[in-house]
Order: sequence, then structure tokens, then C-alpha cells
Amino acid sequence: MNETTVTTVKAAIAAAVATMTALWGWFGWLVIAWVLLMLADWLIGSAAAAKEGRWSSAKMREGAWHKGGMILVVCIALVADWLIGSILGHIPAVSLPFTYSVLLGPLVIVWYIIGELGSLAEHAVTFGAPVPSWLRNILEIGKNAVDAAGESIAGEGGGDDPKESENTKNE
Repeated sequence: MNETTVTTVKAAIAAAVATMTALWGWFGWLVIAWVLLMLADWLIGSAAAAKEGRWSSAKMREGAWHKGGMILVVCIALVADWLIGSILGHIPAVSLPFTYSVLLGPLVIVWYIIGELGSLAEHAVTFGAPVPSWLRNILEIGKNAVDAAGESIAGEGGGDDPKESENTKNE
């Protein structure tokens, strides 16, 4: 690869990064991190399953559906953010004691990012790498903190979806 090509590629990457930052700011990088972690978890999880002789195309498809469901939940949170922002911006009788831009989308994405990091740590164990217990604990504390933040925003009765709780019991 010649120097001109390398410079062109670097310039294209820098332009893409600048455009992304200008359009989405920190939130765009949060989304990119989540998408990359989802992809890494799916691929590394598949490799871990293959290592243990548990790989199957059905489980791969199930993993893809699971990731698709996560994307759907993030989209729901983003639309809810847009809706709340629109209501606050256009109905004078409705207000909050703070400026609202986005809240639900980033909170959901951070919750998923922490989950993906925990899953990747589990895969590392499958490959024989020791994972410090304090790292697992910090990830759990982080996920609990995000849960607590969401619960405090939701207020009374803002618990988990009963169907989700029932599904968790059956696993």
C-alpha cells in the first residue's frame, strides 16, 4: 500500500469520526461501542461454544434474535426519549425541573454495554483466561447502579416487566 493510499484512508476515517461526533456527540460513540460489543459477544460466544463442542446454527440464530431484541428495546427507548422531548417542547403545561434532551436511550444502552462486558468476561473464562472477581463485581455494581437509576426515574411501580420476570424464572 503506498503512502497516498494510507493518507487517504486516514483522512476518510478522520472525516467519518468528525462527522459522527458532530452529528451525535458522545451518544454516537456510546452506540458504536454497544454495537461493537454486541458483535464481539456474538462472535466470541460462538467461538467459545465451538471450543466446548456446543456450537450449533440454531443457537447462532437464537443469539441473533436475542441481539435483534436488544436493538428493538434500544429503539423503543430512543422513540420514548423523542416523544418525551416533543411533549415537553410543545405542550407548555407539561414540564420537568431540568432540561431534557435524552435519558432513556443512553441508560438502556449503558445497561446493555455492561451486560455485554460481563458476557465477554464469561467467554474469557471459557478460553482459560482468569478474570478477576473484582472486575465481575464492578460490572455487577455498575449494572445495579443503572437499574437503580432507571427505577428512581420510573418511581413507584416501575419494576421489571412481569413477563420478563417470569421468563427469567424459567431459565
